Amino acid sequence: MASRWLRPEVYPLFAATGVAVGICGFSLIRNITGNPEVRVSKENRAAGILDNFAEGEKYKENFLRKFVRNKHPEIMPGINKFFTDPKY
Repeated sequence: MASRWLRPEVYPLFAATGVAVGICGFSLIRNITGNPEVRVSKENRAAGILDNFAEGEKYKENFLRKFVRNKHPEIMPGINKFFTDPKY
């Protein structure tokens, strides 16, 4: 049975499945540990709805959003300028 699935042509399928499971796991752990709306302990769940805007803002404004906030949405700016700027 193992020789049926462990052939070289199946490796990309395993890699894609592994990446998908990794992304799902990352999202799950990030939301459980950092999301202010997810409460795991019984005491926190009993508190009801909290109006904690500072914690929500901290969760929303993560490092990646701060990094790309003032950047142009271009993948290859040099090529874009070459084809659109008349000075070249």
